[in-house]
Amino acid sequence: MMSHIRTIIDKEWSEVFKNRMVIFTIILMPLLFTALPLVMLGVMGGVTGEMEGAVADVPQGFLPACDGLSAGDCMQIYLVNEFLILFMLMPVIIPVTIAAYSIVGEKTTRSLEPLLATPITTVELLAGKSLAAAIPAILASWVSFGLFLILLPVIGASKGVISYIAGPTWLLAVLVIGPLMSIAAVNFAIYISSRVNDPRVAEQISAVIIVPIMLILFAQLAGLITINVTFMIIAIIILALIDVGMMYLGASIFDRESILTRWK
Repeated sequence: MMSHIRTIIDKEWSEVFKNRMVIFTIILMPLLFTALPLVMLGVMGGVTGEMEGAVADVPQGFLPACDGLSAGDCMQIYLVNEFLILFMLMPVIIPVTIAAYSIVGEKTTRSLEPLLATPITTVELLAGKSLAAAIPAILASWVSFGLFLILLPVIGASKGVISYIAGPTWLLAVLVIGPLMSIAAVNFAIYISSRVNDPRVAEQISAVIIVPIMLILFAQLAGLITINVTFMIIAIIILALIDVGMMYLGASIFDRESILTRWK
């Protein structure tokens, strides 16, 4: 089974990484999403003395891990949390294009029929295509987060701010929730790819998976939710259930004969 999945992954990567736009996205987007919070923290580091009054206007429930920290550090922690969504978006945005093209793209190039005629099972096929899209995105998000942590002392971030960013809230978000969201996004995109006839339509429809994440950002900005360890644990449980359900659903509704005979 693993050899079949590895074969699918190798095949997908040999085709995907020929596309310069995909490589550009995998490299540029993580760099951009890493630079934005670094620039913000660097700018805020020069005005920490002016933040005491601003901290008083922030609800206390939204100032995590502020015990013993200065007002400036508390404000930096509050604001940098808004950028946590960027690191959660990376493993979702990057693989959607790859996954959306995975089925419908092969149909348009007439390479799907021979693939479906092989003894590879549906589960192996979907697992291989999902992993081929998700792994580069997850690795890119982890590398960018590691780079972010390395550069924090360079821009003058305090030990309190660094300790919070390297703490459980951010680690759970980047190392656990990010991959879970990536798997959900990839499975959704592959499902859409198997039901439409145009790669561009597949990409456009698959992009709606980003909407729930943006709603989380807006809810946080509006003060409706607090992103903390409790929120992360609840999100992990929900996402794990969603991933299992989507993988089961995908394998159940993926009809080889229907796909081959319906598309013209």
